[in-house]
Formats: sequence, C-alpha cells, structure tokens
Amino acid sequence: MAKTGALSNPQKQHLLSSCQYADKLLSEIGSILHASQSKSVFPKYSGTLAPAQLRVAEDYIARIRAQILSALQSQDIAAPKPAFQTVHSLRVTLMFAGIAFEECTADKMRGYGEVPADVTPELNGIVHEIKALLDQLNAYLSQAAGEDPGERLQRLQQTGDEIELLRKLERVIALHGLVDFRGRLSAILDRIESKNFEIALFGRVSSGKSSLLNRIVGVDVLPVGVNPITAVPTRIVFGATPRLLVRTAGQDVKTFGIERIAEFVTEQQNPANRKRVERLVVEFPSQRLRDGVVLVDTPGLGSLASAGAAETLAYLPRCDLGVVLIDAGSTLTAEDLTTLQALDDAAIRTILLLSKADLLAPNDVARAREYIAQQIRSNLRLELPIHAVSVQAGFTGMLDLWFANELAPLYQRHQDSTRDSLRRKIGALRDSVAGVLRAQSDRADHRQPAGLQDRSRLAEAETRLRRAAGRFEDVRQQGYRDTQKIREYAPVFLHEAAGRIVESWRAQGAALPVTWESLVDLATSMGAEKAGAIRGLMDGLVRDLSEALSAASRLLGDENPSATDDLAAAVNEMPMIDLGAGELKLERPWVANLSPLLATWKVERSLQVFAGDRIKESLGTYASMLESWSRRVSAELQLRFNSYADSYRAQLAGISQGGNGAGHDVASARAALKDLGSPLDSDTPDQEPVPWKVTR
Repeated sequence: MAKTGALSNPQKQHLLSSCQYADKLLSEIGSILHASQSKSVFPKYSGTLAPAQLRVAEDYIARIRAQILSALQSQDIAAPKPAFQTVHSLRVTLMFAGIAFEECTADKMRGYGEVPADVTPELNGIVHEIKALLDQLNAYLSQAAGEDPGERLQRLQQTGDEIELLRKLERVIALHGLVDFRGRLSAILDRIESKNFEIALFGRVSSGKSSLLNRIVGVDVLPVGVNPITAVPTRIVFGATPRLLVRTAGQDVKTFGIERIAEFVTEQQNPANRKRVERLVVEFPSQRLRDGVVLVDTPGLGSLASAGAAETLAYLPRCDLGVVLIDAGSTLTAEDLTTLQALDDAAIRTILLLSKADLLAPNDVARAREYIAQQIRSNLRLELPIHAVSVQAGFTGMLDLWFANELAPLYQRHQDSTRDSLRRKIGALRDSVAGVLRAQSDRADHRQPAGLQDRSRLAEAETRLRRAAGRFEDVRQQGYRDTQKIREYAPVFLHEAAGRIVESWRAQGAALPVTWESLVDLATSMGAEKAGAIRGLMDGLVRDLSEALSAASRLLGDENPSATDDLAAAVNEMPMIDLGAGELKLERPWVANLSPLLATWKVERSLQVFAGDRIKESLGTYASMLESWSRRVSAELQLRFNSYADSYRAQLAGISQGGNGAGHDVASARAALKDLGSPLDSDTPDQEPVPWKVTR
C-alpha cells in the first residue's frame, strides 16, 4: 500500500534520535550481560546470567536492532555514518588517561595536602610506569595499517639466523601477551628496514643551506631565498621518478610534482603552516642518494621555543649525522651554539661547514676555521671537524671532495656498526623474553627460588623498581634548582673569590699579583664545588637504580652485574666553567694584614669592574651547560634503567598473576623456550650457544 504522507524533517529527526538513544542503551545492556567477562579492576556489577539466558538475551537484542533499522528504512531515514575514527578516538582517550595520571604526581597532589617525602618516589614511579604503558599503546595505535611487527617480518626479504629468531620472538610475544617487549621489537625492525644514513642540515636563514642541498642532489629541488620555511623537516631520498610526497593532518599521503614544493615549505605560500603539513618527502634519482643517503632540511634549533624547533627535536632520534652551516661572511652566534649543543645533547655526530667560502681568501678561510673552532671549544667544550665549502662555479670541488672523502666512508661504517648493534639488541631481547617464560615454567614446577614463592618479596621488588623510577622526576627538578643557583651565583662568587684571594695573600705573606689565569683557576675550582651537588645527585640516582635492579635480578635468580656498570657509564664527565681570555692584574692592598674585611671589599670592587660582566655571563652559560648535561644524563639513565627494569617487571607481573589465561599456558611457555634455544632447567645440558646471544 502506497504512502499517502510522510513525516516532517523534525519528526524524522526525533525518531532517529530516539532510535540512536535506544541503540546506546542496548549497548549498555550488552555490557551488563557480559560483566562477568570484563577485565576491569573495578567491576560495576556482580552476578551473572546462565549461559542459556545470555544467549536468549543476545538474540533479543539483535532482533530489536534489526527492527530499529527496518523502522528507519520504512520512513526513508538514513542511518548516519560513524562520526569518529576508531583509532583516533582510542588515542584521544589514551591522552586523557595520561593526563589523569599526570595529575597524580607528588607535585600535583600537594593541592590535597603535603605528600610525605618517603611516599613521593613511589607515587611518581606509579605515574611513570602507567604512563609508559599508555605511551607504548598509543605509539602502537599510531602505526599505519600493515605496521604490526608480525606483518613487517613477513614482508622482510632477508633470511638468516637473526631474522628467523625475530620471527620466533614475535610469535612468542604475541601468543603470551608480553606487551612490554613490543616496543623493543618494533625499534629493532625499524633499524632493519631502514638502510638509510640520515644527514640533517642545520643553519640560519641565508646560511646557504638550500643551495648546498640542491648542489648535493644535482638539481634545484628546494626553493632558495631568505624567508623562513615552515616548521617541518623535508627529507630528500632516492626515487626512480622525481616526485613530492606530502602528508597533512588527518589526510593520506598525496603525490605532487617536485616543482610544487614551494607551496608547502615557504612562508609566502604556507604562512605559519596553515596547510597543516606533517611530513614532506622529495624523491629524486640522484646517484648520491642511491646508496641509502637521506638528506634532511630542518627548520633549525636556534630558537628552542619555536614550532620548528619542536619538530626538529622530535626528529633528532632518527638523525645519524648533523651538518651545521655557518656563513663565512658572518660570525658564530648564540643560535649556532644552541644548535651545536642540542645535537651534542642528543649524542649525534656533528660536522660544521663554513659555507660561502668563496667570499674569503685562502688565508682568511684558515683563520676563520681556527676562530670558530676556538669559540666552540671555549663555549661548549667540543672538538668538531670544520670544512670550508661553496656552491659557486669554480669552487664546487671543495664540496665534492668533502662529500666523497667524509660522508661516503661514514655511511659504510654506519652500516657495519648498525649490524653489530642489531645483533646485540636481538640477543638481549631474546634473553629477556626467555626469562619471563622460564619464570612461568619454574613456577608451575615449584622450582622457583624460595623468594619467588613469597608474595611479599615479589611486591617489595616491584615497589623498589617503582620507587627508583619515581626518582627521575625528583632529580630533574632538583637539578634545575641547583643550576638556577649557579646562574644567580655571580655576586656571591665575587665576594667569595675576593675573600679567598685576600686569605691567600695573608697566608703566603707575599704580595703575589692576581692575574686572569689565576682568576680562571679559582673560578674552575669554585665552579666544580658548586657542580658537586649536581654530580652527587646523579651518582645517588645511579646508586638507587642499581640497587633496585640488583634486588629484582637476585630475586629472579638472574643476576646481571653489568647493569650497574652500564648505568654508571652514562654519568660522563661534567662540563667546566670557562671565563675565556682576558686581562687582569690585582695588586695586594696595603690594608690586607690590618683589615681583611676592608681588603676583601676593595678586591671585590676591583673584580666587579674588571671581570664582573664576564663572570656573570660565564656563570649563566655554565648553568645552561650543567642543566643540559643533567637532563641528558637523566634521560640516558632512564633509557638504560628501563631496558633492564621492563624485563624484570614483566617477569614479576607474570609470577604474581599466576597461571590464568592462554598467556600463562605452561606447556606453551616450555615449547617457546625450547624454540628459542633456552634450557628449561639446570638438569638439562646447555645447548650450543646461539651466536647472537650477549650478556649486557
């Protein structure tokens, strides 16, 4: 029977809204029906339905939903398409979960009352552990389709013991739910899949960076000009056909001709990155790129508060070599020093190029190189190779020689060291996974050390690891406070230095003059005293981390003494204060023996006049260097600590949770151990050692 009328649009909207609300309630009913299967640690419902009741209820829900859809169709109402992407919604939810835990640090909890000092490390450790897992899941969800380790391994064409072991490890990690090791497996695959040697170029505006890149590639790929580009690193890689790959926020990668690159990278055509470009890749058939060399044009690091600096800092972990350009016609600036310091902080090998060398006579080039080297030594305590280059006709031989003699050998050495590093990482991952499986097998046979059968000792070991992890935040904050004191130390330094000088005169009984060199020695000594607190902070952190790891390894019967050495090696030599060159000659005042206070005042005034500004500036620079050093060392310690602690946490969690679920199937664990080449117990003769197995 034909319809004689139809619902109005408002009526249709009301019916649709009612159906959507009913469907939402049906989803809630489904959650209630399956409450007994929920993995929530805070279950909302108790009691379950009988299996027959559950099936009938599910059938009714399916029938109701089918009827709702039929009703909408009968009224010519189209069901709306999903409004949100699943992965995006999951990542946003994870972000909010991370924010919720950030609000639980000791510093944030003070709004509810002062947090006891002995609770602070554990509280911060709780946040650290959970946020680390949230970040790992977020990173996993951010991968494109086909980026799962299992699928990536299937695509690998390489064969050999290492690849076969990785395939076994991936299967074991997936089967047993060992999520703690997924990040390490993905990082290893990243290095295997990438044969590239990434060279990132840094330089101020008009330093000649774009012209240099174009010359290396052999064609004018990048636009040359004085206006700043957008805050996105541009990667130039080998490709059989010239093309530009652009990814913008929320969009798939699009392909353009390389002649359109200015539309995305120049400030004129993409001001403040309004097009929301996230990734730019230029493919070009250049012979200099064929061997895996990738050139990266960066926005720079000179202004660390800029958006470009943030993007560049995020890129740095992928960088193999940093090339910093200094215009031969200008001088070394604070921006250049900041860039060099940031690269050094990231442990990236760095080369400095004196660009536009055609503007200088040969003798002037040599003097400019020596001057820049001296400034870098004085300000950063770094020794960097410096090469003069030019892209102008008649001078390009310098650039070609630098590329052939410096970069090509570096690439080959990089590939060799990468292979050795991969073998060590694969062996360490295999040992960690085997440790978790062995703990499960031993638990089933009641062959675990007595300590592992004591729940309180398990909890104590987990707590020590957590409290140690919580120390990082406290150390970073204390390190910042200590460096701030050094930054504000100049007035006190002048007074204390004057007092020590007068005391030295009185003790020696001689009128020895104070020269600039003796002032530098005094500043070095007093600076070391102030930096001692920061060094002690790091040494104390190493001690706490080592003790927590040792306690866990002893309990698990897997003592690893190299962990302590590995952590201690991260605390390298601290920077020293440098006053630079200067002139000073203070004579002993005649009142030195009569009135030490008056003599100190006179010397202090003289120091203020002759060296006050230099001392204030040097202390500020020294404080920045110490802060950077402490951040770098702390970050390195955290990476090294987690490389051991993640394995121990996984083993302790597996033992504490017992043998429930497929992830804890003992027979499967034993089979996996055998497949990985690990002896099940001490009664079984050791098998032939695998060639990649290493002990850290």
